[in-house]
Amino acid sequence: MTNTSKPRVAIYGRASTIDQHPQQQVHDLQELARQRGWDIMGVFVDHGVSGSRDRRPQLDAMLGAVHRGQVDVVAVWRLDRLGRSLRHLVGLLDDFRVRNVAFFSLHDSLDSSSPTGRLCLHVLASLAEFERELIRERTRAGIAAARRRGARIGRPKKYVDVRRAKHLLAQGKGYREVG
Repeated sequence: MTNTSKPRVAIYGRASTIDQHPQQQVHDLQELARQRGWDIMGVFVDHGVSGSRDRRPQLDAMLGAVHRGQVDVVAVWRLDRLGRSLRHLVGLLDDFRVRNVAFFSLHDSLDSSSPTGRLCLHVLASLAEFERELIRERTRAGIAAARRRGARIGRPKKYVDVRRAKHLLAQGKGYREVG
């Protein structure tokens, strides 16, 4: 973006079910863009798509525009409309930061272009790291407890008839076929 052009904003909205209506989200964000003097480069709305899904067509399209350098600001109605988890949200926000794309969440009063907004995003990142460490710690404790009970961790061992395998390989069979 040059200093003389208006910031290009991508508006993202989501409604989890078909009976919910994302129009209010879009309207509020379009009004915000008008008030701030942003050019709306695209409105991306996933309607009837759960936020817990890894792939959302309109989110993916918006991220494509971000990656192509077509976006200066990503605006959402609320944080929960964007990320499927704290970890996912922090990953998205870090991706925006690396690409110099500002982030704005209307109802959460988050604006990554302000010092307070950046502080809040750093707190979110710290919470996500804390969450990852807790999960890792619980996983290790669970594995240790299972081993104490005599459970074998990992893939089960398979019996291999070495003599038959060598015979099949000698006949010209491939390793995958022999396996």
